[in-house]
Amino acid sequence: MAGTAKEQQAAEKQVVAERMTVGLIPKVVSDLSELLTLTGFSKAEIINRAITLYAFISQELAQGNELLVRDRETGQLERIHLL
Repeated sequence: MAGTAKEQQAAEKQVVAERMTVGLIPKVVSDLSELLTLTGFSKAEIINRAITLYAFISQELAQGNELLVRDRETGQLERIHLL
């Protein structure tokens, strides 16, 4: 028997986290440390956000869009290339 609608909604909201071990190069360890201080987020949250952002940017680039950064003071645009 299927649960109530409320139980089904609760089950859909449960987040299942996949645990993994990754090796970080020294520069990334330093950057992560700075982000921990800057954001107050956990290591896991920073890594999750970084992967989500990378996926978004990759999708946009795959669609032929460009990644640009605009200097607030000068208005100058710089195109960012990901290798």
